Amino acid sequence: MQVHASQTGQAVLHRQCGPHRCGARALSHRRRTQRGQRLQIQVQATAEVLSRPDTHIHADRFNFKGYMASRAELVNEALEASVPLQYPEDVVESMRYSLLAGGKRIRPALCLAACELVGGSIDQAMPTACAMEMIHTMSLIHDDLPSMDNDDFRRGKPTNHKAFGEDIAILAGDALLSLSFEYIARETQNVPPERVLRVVVEVGKAVGAEGLVAGQVVDIKSEGGNGTVGLETLQYIHEHKTAALLVASVVSGAILGGASEMEIQRLRKYSTCIGLAFQVVDDILDITQTTEQLGKTAGKDLSSDKTTYPALLGLERSKEVAEELIKDAKDALTMYDEVKAAPLIGLADYILSRTH
Repeated sequence: MQVHASQTGQAVLHRQCGPHRCGARALSHRRRTQRGQRLQIQVQATAEVLSRPDTHIHADRFNFKGYMASRAELVNEALEASVPLQYPEDVVESMRYSLLAGGKRIRPALCLAACELVGGSIDQAMPTACAMEMIHTMSLIHDDLPSMDNDDFRRGKPTNHKAFGEDIAILAGDALLSLSFEYIARETQNVPPERVLRVVVEVGKAVGAEGLVAGQVVDIKSEGGNGTVGLETLQYIHEHKTAALLVASVVSGAILGGASEMEIQRLRKYSTCIGLAFQVVDDILDITQTTEQLGKTAGKDLSSDKTTYPALLGLERSKEVAEELIKDAKDALTMYDEVKAAPLIGLADYILSRTH
């Protein structure tokens, strides 16, 4: 097709390549520009927050609330930059709807804290911290689907499939999972490549058929078990469906920060214990809190006839189990200076005492 010189560059582009194709050079340039913008935003946000007095760590009494607020601010800035609006807008808006819907940001905080504990920096771990939240968000989107837990509310808002439809919700979850690995590999800076590769393997195992997916499958197959699911199976579900990603968050942070093998094993034990405790507490909250307090449908486990710790052990014994797990987790950190370990200790205490 011949094009007159008087036509604009945009018209030429549209007539030659179609309305949604920009050509290899333009696309490559746009991606480089977006990546540069994301990095600039992350660096500026990190520098601004880290320039403030770190009183939440160095005070005589650890200010957990202040620590989590500062880390959430960093993570939220990075997440905002990680998924820029672009064509096709439907799936990107769906991704952002759930990813940026708030939340406690526990997994990113664990990743950052573990990296710093072993001598690494926030910058080294931030892409992986974001990836953990992307994966967690994917699991929530898919878990809420009618074919899974069939929930209508998440974090006080309509679930993703209620807002965008099941088809877009499924694809948004898939896109977040794919992006998480891309983000680790592409955005991690100043870390030896062998560490980054090890993190990719660690995260992949935690999400797949040996981790989150395995726990989800056994959980689905165990619904309506009428008491046939025992404690061993329930622990398997919790270790894989919930704890696996928390373990990957902590261990990945430690790997990126240059932890020794002994440190990695200790932190793996710590995170396994808090991961199990997290789900035990979730089981307790499901029957003791309201929908408004939880930001999701309360009593869902009971109505779905799911086996839970309170159902098997009773409410009081379940509380004791959670306390024992948190004690074991904190015991795994005794080799570290108490001030340096304060964030991970605080996160363990928070997991036990949380109300939603």
